[in-house]
This record gives sequence, structure tokens and C-alpha cells, in this order.
Amino acid sequence: MDTVPGDSEHDELFQAAPCGLLRTDERGTVTRVNDRFAGWVGFTAEELIGKVRLQDLLTVGARIFHQTHWTPLLQMQGSVSEVKLEVRDRDGHTMPMVLNAIRSTAAGVVRHDIAAFVAHDRHKYERELIDARKRTEALVSEATKLKELANTRAAVAEQMMGIVSHDLRNPLALILMSTELLRRGNPTENQVKIADRVARAVGHSNRLIADLLDFTAAQLGKGIAINRQACNIHAVMAVCVDDLAQAFPKQQLRHVAQGNGDCSADAVRLSQLVGNLVANAVAYGSDVEPIAVISAVDSSGFSLSVTNSGEPIPEDIRDSLFQPLSRGTTGGAARSIGLGLFIVNEIARAHSGKVTVQSDVAGTTFTAYFPLS
Repeated sequence: MDTVPGDSEHDELFQAAPCGLLRTDERGTVTRVNDRFAGWVGFTAEELIGKVRLQDLLTVGARIFHQTHWTPLLQMQGSVSEVKLEVRDRDGHTMPMVLNAIRSTAAGVVRHDIAAFVAHDRHKYERELIDARKRTEALVSEATKLKELANTRAAVAEQMMGIVSHDLRNPLALILMSTELLRRGNPTENQVKIADRVARAVGHSNRLIADLLDFTAAQLGKGIAINRQACNIHAVMAVCVDDLAQAFPKQQLRHVAQGNGDCSADAVRLSQLVGNLVANAVAYGSDVEPIAVISAVDSSGFSLSVTNSGEPIPEDIRDSLFQPLSRGTTGGAARSIGLGLFIVNEIARAHSGKVTVQSDVAGTTFTAYFPLS
């Protein structure tokens, strides 16, 4: 039994070490131990030396590891580093310890020198990491499920919008055709008024369906599709304003053309953009002055502006004008679902353009600018 303490200085260092120190023979029997380690496990040095093996102080799982890994590693490589094992004290309580061991031979006798550190904080940290990892995995799993659910709902929404638009447009087209037939049948003045009213309602419904489809496409991340072609923007706007005059017979409309008019754009989408801006002007503006639609082309790009008179737009709602389902607080808000300006902004973005608004007592002007590039 190795109980030789060495000189007094070494003994002092051995006992004062900030960790547990012990020496065992090849079988694991303790041959030397400092008071720190003995105190951790609830024994005196005399109760451990020559009477207790290191593996006797381990839990069942730690003993298995000691036999299958610890001992073979020491025999093969002569050292073991940073191994965490569960150690039992005298009362059977367990504590996590990190052990480092070196195997050496002196006078033909094998011995194992071991340094031990109580790892309560490290153990707690590792458990927290494991728990955090489990929580993260659970969150990722939940996020994946939510994403799959969102994708499924998006697909269903897209299919439903396609079905609804198809099923609504067909009867609307039939209603519109019927009004045309009524006009050709020598109707009375009152019947003409009713037919015109029905035709305007059908036009409004078709615009709502188009806005809903575009809104759905934008929300699904597809954006509004455009088909750029060479066109004369002044000619396109002249036809657009003429159609809008039929849709809003009580409102005066005026078209102003500036520049040569040649550009590359989706004429149908730009007509939709101006139609939404004019509808917005009719709903919220004043009918005292005509609504001006200005198409302008210069060397850098082209723009479309719609100007109306009336009360200025309040400052506190200007930042949200182009948000979906956003409506004004006066005028014809009740007739709108709040997608018109959102669609306007999306059409401009699809053309790499932008929309601005200027509003004061002199009037309100929405301007969509499109760079030629």
C-alpha cells in the first residue's frame, strides 16, 4: 500500500490542491487520497486507503463505463482526460465529477494518478444545453408543421380563388350580355337606366374579382404578373379614360398627354392601375373639379398621375395607404374592400416602378413612375 506522503512541501501541495487527488493501484484500490476528495465522498482518508476501489464509489452506469472504456483506455494510451462520471458519496447521493487519470509504473508497480473536479455547474450547463436543444427541435418541428399547413392553406386559397373567379365571372358575363340585349330591344327610358345601372354593377364586380385575384397572388408570394410590350401610353390612357367615363358617368374626367408616348409596358395592367386610382378619386374626392389623368414620357421614363380635388388625405393614414385592406375614413369607403391602392402599388413594383402621393388643400395627386430600363 502506497501511503508515503513525500516531503512536507509536497504533502502540503497535495492536500491544498483545489481539486480531489487520489492514487490507485492497477485494480483501482485507493492507495493515496487528499482530504478534499475524501470530504466530497463523505469518508476519511483512512477509510478509503487500501479498503475502497475507485469503481466502488461509482454509480452502476459509471462502473460499466469504467470497465468498458476507462480501464482499456488507460492500458492502451496511458491517460484519460475529461471523463465525466457519476460518483456516490457515503450516503448514496450522487454528484457529477470530471476525472483525469495518468497511468505510470514505479519499481514495476502500476499506479493510476487521478485528479477529480466536482462538475455541478458544468452538469447543470450541459443539461440546460440538452433541454435547449430539445426545445429547439420541438420549435423547428412545430415551425415545419406550421409551414406545411400554411402551404396547404395557400394552395387551397389559390384554388378557391380560381374557382370563385371562374364561377362568378361567367354569370356576370351573362348578366352583362343580357343588359346589351335589353338595350337593343327598343327599351323604355327607365329600362335603359336600369340596364346601365346593372352594367355598372357588373363592371364594379369584375374589378373586385380582379383585385381579389391579384391580392391572392401577391400574398402567395407570386406577385402580379405583367406582359411587357411596346405601346403608346397616351393611346392606352385615352381608351382607358373613355371607358372610365362610361363607368363613372357623373364624374368629369380629363386626359392630358405629355411627350411622345412610346414605352414598353403591360397596357392592360396600367389601365387597371389608372382605373383603381380614378375609382379611389371618385370615392374620396370632390366632383366639383374634373379628375385629371396625366400620362407623361421623357428620356428617363414615363409616369401616370391622377389628380382630384377635395379634402386632403390626413397625415396619419398616408403611410398605410398602400397596405392591403386599408381604407379611408370618409367618402365612399363603404364601397371599397381596401385593395385598390395595394394593387396599384403592386403593379408599379412589377414594372420596377414606384407610387407616390401628394395631398394638400389644392388637391390630391397619386403618381406612378416607371423607369424606361
